[in-house]
Amino acid sequence: MFDHIFLPFCRQLCWGALCLWAAWVACATQTPPPCPQPCRCNAVKLEVDCSDRQLTTVPGNLPQDSRLLNLTHNKIKTLVHQQFKTLTQLWDLDLSDNIVVTIEVDAFLGLQNLLTLRLARNHLKIIPVGAFVGLAKLQLLDISDNEILVLLDFTFRDLAALQRIKVGENDLLFISHHAFTGLTSLQELHLDRSNLTAVPTEALKQLSGLTSLHFRRCGLTTLPNNSFRHLGRLKELVISHCPWLDTLAGNSLFGLNLTSLTISNCNLSAVPYIPLHHLVYLTYLDLSFNPITSIHGNLLRDLLRLQEFHLVGAGLLHIELGAFQGLAHLKSLNVSKNLLTTLEEGAFHSVDSLEILRIDNNLLACDCRLLWVVHRRRYLNFGGHPPICTTSVQFQGWNFLEFSDAELPGLFTCRKPHILNHELQDVQVDQGQTVLFYCNADGEPVPFIVWLNPQLRPLSSIGRIRVLANGSLEVRYAQPQDSGAYLCVASNAAGNDSLTVSLHVHSLPLSSRNPFRLESWIALPSGSPTINGTQQFSFDVKTLLIAVTIGFFSFFSSVTICFIFMFLWSKGKGQIKHTATIAYVPRSAMASSNGGTGNYMESGRLTMKLI
Repeated sequence: MFDHIFLPFCRQLCWGALCLWAAWVACATQTPPPCPQPCRCNAVKLEVDCSDRQLTTVPGNLPQDSRLLNLTHNKIKTLVHQQFKTLTQLWDLDLSDNIVVTIEVDAFLGLQNLLTLRLARNHLKIIPVGAFVGLAKLQLLDISDNEILVLLDFTFRDLAALQRIKVGENDLLFISHHAFTGLTSLQELHLDRSNLTAVPTEALKQLSGLTSLHFRRCGLTTLPNNSFRHLGRLKELVISHCPWLDTLAGNSLFGLNLTSLTISNCNLSAVPYIPLHHLVYLTYLDLSFNPITSIHGNLLRDLLRLQEFHLVGAGLLHIELGAFQGLAHLKSLNVSKNLLTTLEEGAFHSVDSLEILRIDNNLLACDCRLLWVVHRRRYLNFGGHPPICTTSVQFQGWNFLEFSDAELPGLFTCRKPHILNHELQDVQVDQGQTVLFYCNADGEPVPFIVWLNPQLRPLSSIGRIRVLANGSLEVRYAQPQDSGAYLCVASNAAGNDSLTVSLHVHSLPLSSRNPFRLESWIALPSGSPTINGTQQFSFDVKTLLIAVTIGFFSFFSSVTICFIFMFLWSKGKGQIKHTATIAYVPRSAMASSNGGTGNYMESGRLTMKLI
């Protein structure tokens, strides 16, 4: 009984062990599929490298379990229908540096797990709709440095998972309004080195989830209002190397909640204060290499969270007091490679938050205005480029790290302004004359001259009453209302000095302001001077004769031209007898009716008729 049960069991057990051993042997001796020539395969990384092999087509029989396929630096010209349908496990496909001209519809069908596709540096001129069908998981697409002219509607509609796309280095002239439809997950877009002359606002409207947008080396000339509307999630905007971009409309950045903004290597002549003022979340601002000469006071105060500000190589001449007022979190300021002579502590909301300061490669004058930098030199990071005294003869070539604390009291000093001529300037003139007041001052640094009118309002360098470049005040065509005391204030970092001047303007007599004397047939205002009860003006007889002569000749010439024209017209009508009649009607006197005694004279008139 025992043998009857045990022997079959042992027999089955042996056969099972034998089958397992045979399967193990088969697996141990099985060889991987051959790597297609002339490619190189890495079975561990599941990588196939077919780069730089002069291939004109995609090799066949590629390992179906491949994750990485490198086909760069070949001569592949066309990607045909379902070219890669067997590579269902592929993650990364690189076709850069080929001569691809055509991508057929469904060329990438089957690559349902592909994450990265690179087609950079080829010869694509257009991408057909449907070329990217099947790439449901694609996250990065690089089609930069091709010859693409237009992006058609719905080109990328099958790339719902795409997060980054590089379209730069193309000949892009136009982006259709629905070219980006379907890119619901896109976060980063590069449109560098294109021929776009305007922001493709309508196309960008499809990218509501975009967080980073780059325009580099393009033909933008201006940013109109609402250029980036519907991009409420955009955090980084980069516009650089657009040499024709010189203006930003007041609402060009409206609707954005940026944290980083770069507009560099363009042609902005001033800081775009108005477009910037609503960017209250901005932490990084770079306006380098624009021809900006000044940063005005109290105009950046709305950028409450700004931490970094760069304005390098801009030809900057002045940073006014209060320029960074309100920027309590400013940690880094880079204004190197400019023409600044100083940077006063009063320009900042507080220097305590400042950690990085780059003011090297400027024309720095080492006086009391920069003493605060020397005092804080141990707490500031100069980026390996400490400031150097340039225009101060005494310290020329010295950098700020070479001064000791013991030397400072006698160094970096300023001299209070002193107006050189304090003599009384009390001027009395007649109305219409021009007056010049002088205000010359001495001090170190050179004082700044400001003139205040009698109402204590600052005067500018334009207008009838203006401040000249040498600090003088000019009053042109003085009027009685210009009378009063004007104040000249000379100021620098060490203090100020002032000078008061007086102006008295006498009104002209009414008669001298009305040089013409005519009979009472001209209506005159009441109060005008009279002679024997008749209001009169003096007039120039010679001028009157000239005017009458010119009027007569003008009238006679017009009549003559009309008669000549009528004569020529009638001549073309055939044999017509022409009769010209000239009659003179003398003036006549008529008694007035209704019992009146007054007379009136009718002037003579000359009539001419052509029949």
